[in-house]
Amino acid sequence: MATGMPPGLQTRWQRWSIPGIIVFVLLVFDQFSKFWTIQHLGPTPGSRQIFVIDDWFSLIYVANTGIAFGLLPNLSRVFIVTSLLISAGVTYAYLFYLPNYSRWVQVSIGLIIGGALGNVLDRIQWQHVIDFIKIGWWPAFNLADIGISIGVFILAVYLLFTDDCEWEHTTPHDDALLTKLLYGEPDGSPIESDEG
Repeated sequence: MATGMPPGLQTRWQRWSIPGIIVFVLLVFDQFSKFWTIQHLGPTPGSRQIFVIDDWFSLIYVANTGIAFGLLPNLSRVFIVTSLLISAGVTYAYLFYLPNYSRWVQVSIGLIIGGALGNVLDRIQWQHVIDFIKIGWWPAFNLADIGISIGVFILAVYLLFTDDCEWEHTTPHDDALLTKLLYGEPDGSPIESDEG
């Protein structure tokens, strides 16, 4: 699987530009779609439903106070904090542990963080997430949920089917340096001082 250039051939800007652009684009489309939902299917949740394909696919304003697909309702404030913590954790993993030179990883991280932030903005502004896409018996969802789901899927497939050797180009983190400072050289011998 093509993984892009090793980090030595990419600048820090290149590693962050793709996720950043995807976050921005997803946020714009997600927030615009939710604004459209309030204007055309609101102002109150459930007041109007547009059937696109019979009863199988429709658009309806659903106020979701839980997590994705309506699970764990009435915990919107809690999920503001948890979503921000997860986004920070994903960013940290991307920076220090994931093969961030890979275009697939860059795209997946952008989708995950963009989707999470899109739903966080809803919770801050409306105290709930605006869902509006209804397919069959599946709970209503939105573009941010789609972004998160696709991002997680891409990342999982990439990590499952990528050779271990391709991880060698991952940006190094500080664990090795910290270990060296605390315990000496890798073979366990202390670091020799240059002083007499």
